[in-house]
Order: sequence, then C-alpha cells, then structure tokens
Amino acid sequence: MSRFFFASLIVVLLAPTGFCHKVWLRPSQTVLSGTEPWITVDAAVSNDLFYFNHFPLRLDGLVITAPDGSVVEAENGATGKYRSVFDLSLNQRGTYRIAIVNHGAFASWEEGGERRRWRGSASEIANAIPAAAENLQVTESLSRVETFVTNGAPTETALQPVGKGVELVPVTHPNDLYAGETCKLRLLVNGKPQSDLQVTVIRGETRYRNQQDELRFTTDERGEFSVTWPESGMYWIETNSEDDATSISHAERRRMSYAATLEVLPQ
Repeated sequence: MSRFFFASLIVVLLAPTGFCHKVWLRPSQTVLSGTEPWITVDAAVSNDLFYFNHFPLRLDGLVITAPDGSVVEAENGATGKYRSVFDLSLNQRGTYRIAIVNHGAFASWEEGGERRRWRGSASEIANAIPAAAENLQVTESLSRVETFVTNGAPTETALQPVGKGVELVPVTHPNDLYAGETCKLRLLVNGKPQSDLQVTVIRGETRYRNQQDELRFTTDERGEFSVTWPESGMYWIETNSEDDATSISHAERRRMSYAATLEVLPQ
C-alpha cells in the first residue's frame, strides 16, 4: 500500500481533536431532487477546510450505503497529488451514507536488539510480526469518515449503525439542517450511546478567517449533543475515543476516530 494510505491512516487514527490536519469527504451537493442525479465527492486530508493542500485521502475502505440499505459502487474514482475523487449516481430516492472505513493496527517490537515498527490493515498483522519478536506492543485502530446525501425526501435506512467503532446516529436528519436552527446528534461506540465524548464542530472556509471558530460539545448520558448552527455552509464534525475492546491478537488498546461533513442550508 502507498505512503498516502499510511499517512492518511496516521492522521485519522492518532491525531487528537483540534489537530491541524483534518480528514474529510465533501460532496458537490447534499440535497437533490431529480431522476438519477449525480454528485462528485472529494476526499482529502488538509490544513484548511475544505481545500486540497496536504495529501489525498485514499479510497480504500469506501462504503456507500443506498437508501434501501444495499451497498453500491462509486464510479470514476481517481487519486491525485492532493485529493481523491469519485462520482456517484443517485438512482434511488432517499438518503445515501458515504463513508471511508479503515480497520488498522500499529505494532512495535524488538528483534535482534533493534526496535522494529509496522503499520497496516488489521488483516495483515498476523503475517507481519515475526515469531522472534520481543516486547511486542500492538494498538488496534478504527476510523470512519463520512457524509450524507439525499435525493428527494430524507430516509432513515442508510443511517442505521453497524455497531463498530464510533458512529453518528442523527436524531435530526443530517440533510435537514438550517442556519439558526438547533439539531440533535447522537454518538455511539460499539453500537451503544457514549457519554463524555469531546466533539469539535468547525465551519469550512477556514482559509479566509484568522480563527478556526470551533464549537465544542460533550455528549450526555444518551450519547447526544445539540448544535445551533450559527450560519449556513459546510461543517466538519470530529471526535475520538479509546478503549480496550480489541479484536486483534496482542492488542491492548483500540483507538477510534470519527469525522463527518454536514451541509447547513440557509433559511
């Protein structure tokens, strides 16, 4: 796998909230109405929201859930110097969930008196660590980067959680957001509401202002937090969590991250 995959994985999984590099998917539109309309989605890791100025987010792990719950394929996918891009035909009416999900691992050990390090997908780790490894340390990692697009009336089927890592379960539909209104969102970890998650919300166009103007929230006992959108635009939501519910041999900790792009429309 390329250095871009590993670089993206490191930023997505290890960066604390507020880290300057932000990972995101941005659709050309989030709310449409028509007969089989198309959208284009950009995927990048950048210093500014939403500009291509660092490196591309690889499309490994791209999962698109259609309004009927089926998994559909993107078209015309490509990765360049600063971004990845793909097209999607919205041939069903309702809401699509577009996500890049990565399940990885980081390992370090001693071999022959020297410290070795490895990172990659969780499925590869069993063959990557030699039998002679000493003082082995393994960290499992799980990331989800996503956005939502609706053709016609909003629907709920594609929004159902899968029960792995950090997931957003919108109480207010993610394609029904308006400036000046308050929406409620719920975060799950391993399929259960998670309290005390620290959430950062940032409006895009950060290139053109001196401050990030972050909005910060903490989830309650239901895993919920509420946002009153100060103005219209594209917003980025991010949170991180860590636990010991690992599924990889020798891993003692699991680091999880979540990021989403939501569009807030004018009244």
